[in-house]
Parts: sequence; C-alpha cells; structure tokens
Amino acid sequence: MHPVLRLYEDVLSNADNVELRLPALPRFIFVVHGAATIDGRPFGSGEAWQGEHAVVLKPGPQGVTCWRWELTRGDHGSTTANAPGMTTRAKLSAFLETLPKGALLMRGDSVAFPPGGCAYAHVHQGPGIRCLIEGGIRIDTRGCSTSYGPGGAWYEPGPEPVFAQAADDRPSRFIRVMILPRTLLGQSSIRYVNDADKAKPRLQQYKIYADAAISFELKK
Repeated sequence: MHPVLRLYEDVLSNADNVELRLPALPRFIFVVHGAATIDGRPFGSGEAWQGEHAVVLKPGPQGVTCWRWELTRGDHGSTTANAPGMTTRAKLSAFLETLPKGALLMRGDSVAFPPGGCAYAHVHQGPGIRCLIEGGIRIDTRGCSTSYGPGGAWYEPGPEPVFAQAADDRPSRFIRVMILPRTLLGQSSIRYVNDADKAKPRLQQYKIYADAAISFELKK
C-alpha cells in the first residue's frame, strides 16, 4: 500500500483540560488563527511546528485553529480530536504514488502571489498537499482547471505539470507541505516545463517554515 499524506483542520476551544495528543508520525502543524502550545512551546497565528515524535497540542486563551499534515504508511488510522471542546475535520488525503525512494525530507512553506501573479508551468520533485489561506487561485493540470478560495486544499503529485494563476483583485497565499528527496535539503524543488519561462520574472514569494529530514523512507 502506498504511503498517505493527510491534511486535517483542528479547532480547539479554551475550555479547561482541552488538549490534543498526537502519536509519533512525521507531521507539520500550521496555526491558522489563535494561539497554541505545541510540544511545550508557544505558537501564534502564522507560525508552524514540525517534528515526528509524539506531541501534545494545547489551545491558547482564545482557542486555536490549526492545519495539520501527517505522513503515514497507509495502514494508520486517522488522528482526530474526539473530546468536548475539540473538533477535527479531514480536509484531504492523498496516496503518494510518486513518493521518491530513499532518504526523505518534509518541507512546510508558504507561497504568496501579488494580484494577478502566476506560476508558469512547472513540476516538483515530490508530492504534496497545498491549502489556500488567503485570496484565490486557479490550478491548471491534466487538462482541467480548478479554482480555490480560502480553506481550499489540493494535491499535486509532483511530476505532472501545473500552472497556477492567482486572483486579479487581491493577494493570494497558500501553505504547502511536500515530501522530497533529502538531497534537496535547502534547495528548490521546482523545475519549469518550458525553457522560455525559466528567465521570466517570478513574482511569487516563498517562506520556509520547516525543511527537515524525516526517518520515513521507501526502500530502493
């Protein structure tokens, strides 16, 4: 069975004794709104945590909404909040048929576009799930176009060409988690499909939250 990358949205209130206990898995957590203590450290809106050991997430004084990516071997059940004061919504799951073999890394970053910005036709060297946090974006791939608003999530397998067009009337940004070959640690994973696009200005801006080796590995 192929490994699976899952994206959840966790909403925790500030009620007494509310906490989300998560088992050991390669994981990336992004704080969308509010604040939380993760692994004993405070995180506010727009901040992120990454790790693969068991961890406890506790909401801040006004509660918290988080997006949580987890990598599993396919036979692992969902990790959800199921106690009073907590809810979990599964946003997207993807079987990673294109996961690179050998040593891997988990990269969590954001990609921001000015109004009308685009990403020319490109591929990546590993699969990943994206989730739009502001603005709007159209994704063209496999001969189809799909438009997403805030909270919309989509999967890109990596080797298939993708063109992204951001909304014309406002800035747009998405949060992205990719599983990549460990040889790309600290390096870009993007490759442009058309030689003519390589020299064109790139208006998108990147912010890396985590770029870390993980113990998860497919045998060669």
